[in-house]
Order: sequence, then structure tokens, then C-alpha cells
Amino acid sequence: MHAGFHTRVAPRALALAFGLSAAVGWCASVQVDVRDGAGQPVSGAVVFLESTEAQRAARPLQGIEMAQEKKQFVPGVLVVTTGTEVHFPNRDAVRHHVYSFSPAKKFELKLYKGTPANPVLFDRPGVVVLGCNIHDQMVGWILVVDTPYFAQSGMPGQPAGQAVLGDVPPGTYQLRTWHPGLPVGAAALAQPLVVGSAALSAEVTLTGLAP
Repeated sequence: MHAGFHTRVAPRALALAFGLSAAVGWCASVQVDVRDGAGQPVSGAVVFLESTEAQRAARPLQGIEMAQEKKQFVPGVLVVTTGTEVHFPNRDAVRHHVYSFSPAKKFELKLYKGTPANPVLFDRPGVVVLGCNIHDQMVGWILVVDTPYFAQSGMPGQPAGQAVLGDVPPGTYQLRTWHPGLPVGAAALAQPLVVGSAALSAEVTLTGLAP
């Protein structure tokens, strides 16, 4: 089965208490429910909104790290904006050798313990798959995006499969959805989305996910 998706977007009224001043910029929240082909909620998906204005608003994140703990990458999926520097602390008693051959970022941190002195700069958008030359079972992902409007589904405190993007300015966007279970090299799936001053709910169906 080929990877695909379907979205259904429906406006949902949201009471906003910002007075009558037209000078205030209205922002909305976008709730995205991600489900698989059987209608079951999908956690661990990344949803983000792209536009020219969003790209201008994006800024590098600060103090970001992807650790190695108990021979795993923590977090398993990390989302950062373009230009973010990421630290890779090794908190295990054994040495790790972190690398990526992904087109969005090719790099190598040879056998080490502790935290390398220099972080890794992620300066191109795209999916970066991480591995360890010593421990083949270690796999992690860094998704680099050109937008400040992103979230992951099923995070602590949220229903399974749900992601909420807050404070999104009105405009026309591409709603994009990515999951590590998509085929290797698959781009984030896209659907046009118009955001106004009222909250929106959207449903995304991902098919072709690896078990």
C-alpha cells in the first residue's frame, strides 16, 4: 500500500476575549487528529504548518539536545527549526558513535563519552535519520522544519493521536504530517489549510505506516 492521507477540516467556534481593538493580531489554535487507515489514533506523528510568512517567523531553538540513554536516542523523534544547534550528550557508561547519512544533514560523532564540545548545526529542512556504529538497534530521527508552528501527536497530557498548534496567525498554509513509520525517504504529506481567527480542527489519515 502506498503512503497517503486524507484531511477533513472543519471550523470550530472559539470565544476570544481580546476586546474590540482591530489593532490586535488575531491568532488561532489548530487541533489535528492523526489516525491510521483503520481509524485508530496515531501517536508520534509530527504536524506543522508551512508558508512564506511562517518561514520568516522561524528562529533557531536554544538549548536543544538528543541524548543517548540506555542505548537509545532520547527523544526518539526530535523536531527543530532550521538553524538550530543540537547537543548529543552520551549518558551511558559505554561509548557511542553517532552518525547520519541523510541528505538534510550528514555528520559523524566518533566514539565518545560525555558531551562533545561542539553541537551539530542543522541548517537544512528535512528528515535526518540517526544511527550508532556500535549499537545497530539505536535509531533516532530529527525533523528540521522551516516554521515555528509544529507539534507532535499523543504527547503527555494530550489524547492519543492528537496534536495542537497554538497561536497560529491567520493565513494560507500547507498542513504537513510526518511519522517515522512512513517509508524511508518519504516527504511529509501536505494539504492546504486556511487559518482564520477561529480555532480549527483537522483530521489526517496516514496509511502505509510500518508496524
